[in-house]
Amino acid sequence: SSGPDANIEDVEIPTNLPSDVGMDYIPLATMLATGQLAEADQFTRDALIVIAGSKDKGRDFVYFTEVKDIPSTDLATIERLWNKFSGGKFGYSVQKKKFRQSKFDFEVFCKKIGWTTTEGDVERKKRWFGASEFTYDVKKAPEGHLPLTSALRGTSLIKELLAHPVWDNDDWKKDP
Repeated sequence: SSGPDANIEDVEIPTNLPSDVGMDYIPLATMLATGQLAEADQFTRDALIVIAGSKDKGRDFVYFTEVKDIPSTDLATIERLWNKFSGGKFGYSVQKKKFRQSKFDFEVFCKKIGWTTTEGDVERKKRWFGASEFTYDVKKAPEGHLPLTSALRGTSLIKELLAHPVWDNDDWKKDP
């Protein structure tokens, strides 16, 4: 058989995936283990809405002020999965490093992680809508390319995510 599930039996899917809010991360682990990066990316954005408490407030997006309410346990679980199944190429901690290397300049950061594209001599942000312009391929995508965080409401959300205290040390790397 071919397709994303061809080697599913060869891939060990982690099951010890702690959450402080009862979130089930097995689907994310499965998507990442089987190379379903676009689905994993969407799952991650949807999970943030739940674990930040935004969903309970009837919203389908996270306010940047709610990022501090996201449990470190959950971000660490999400990060370990992205990190493991991308060989250390993807994840918020990787993005934080790239953002620091960009001297916290959002435009430079977007260029560095492949979130911009050039049409003729005009550079612009890649589009979210219609056919995705992002690269859901571990080999081809630049470091830090995924997961995507929408900047449609401004850059505060991603900046807060990258400033979350969970990234202040490497404890998130430790297996639970």
